[in-house]
Amino acid sequence: MNYAIVGAFVLGLGAVLVAGVLWLASGGAFGTKYDLYLAIEDESVAGLNVNAPVKYKGVDVGKVRSIRLDPVNPERVNLIFAIERGTPIKEDTLAVLKTQGLTGIAYVELSGGALDAQPLRAAAGSEYPVIHTKPSLSARIENVLTTVLAKLDSTTNNINAILSDENQAAFKHALADMATVAHTFAARKDALDAGITNAARTLENASRLSAQAGPVVDRVGHAADAVNTMGNEVGRTSASVGKTVNSIGTDLNRFTAETLPELERLLGELNTLSISLRRLTEQTERNPASLLFGRKPVPEGPGESSAPSGK
Repeated sequence: MNYAIVGAFVLGLGAVLVAGVLWLASGGAFGTKYDLYLAIEDESVAGLNVNAPVKYKGVDVGKVRSIRLDPVNPERVNLIFAIERGTPIKEDTLAVLKTQGLTGIAYVELSGGALDAQPLRAAAGSEYPVIHTKPSLSARIENVLTTVLAKLDSTTNNINAILSDENQAAFKHALADMATVAHTFAARKDALDAGITNAARTLENASRLSAQAGPVVDRVGHAADAVNTMGNEVGRTSASVGKTVNSIGTDLNRFTAETLPELERLLGELNTLSISLRRLTEQTERNPASLLFGRKPVPEGPGESSAPSGK
């Protein structure tokens, strides 16, 4: 009977100890408390396992709690992180996949978190706060290699098109034509040398003529300057002559306006005097005695009477 009681007590105590250990391990009163966050990856998470470490700038701050495909978009993977409470997860925090050493064991590295950034909160209708992700180094290298390989393939296709049979044949014909031209130049080397020599002499003569033409051009320039000066002088003389003509014309107009009426009146009086003298001469010739005795009255004609008529 005593053994049974002792055995039951031992079993109960063991169960209590096991329960206490499990409670502490799951985050009991004296354990570490965790907050859950969601991260959505667009790339492959090969090598990442559940309970893989989550580091913040190299410091372990949590573990990967769950890895599942997105039920809405199978090309994305939903990762649930259990991160120690108090870790500064903010709105600009980024998660990226990394591999550790040569073993290829993957883990999650968190970065960012500026001092003035706001703490990350769950959006309305979302169960977990969502941590933004960025491509890993392997993903970036893969994208670069893909682009380079695509460009290399395009370059290869272009080279193959350039080196096609038709282009090779055209290239051969071009080389043959170049060889023909080279042979022609070689056969006419002496003529080409003579032509080059003549061209050099022509250039030399042209240079000599240019040197001789320089003074002639200078003299022509001086002559043009002299003609220009003479033209200016002629212009000034013409202006002076014009002023003189204008002055003479003004004086002539004034003389004509003032003297012509007097001259006309004088001519009129001379004409009257001339008529009077002509009459006097004619009268004297007819009757010289009239100069002494005056002019006799003309006798009255028939029917004329000097006395006034009475009624």
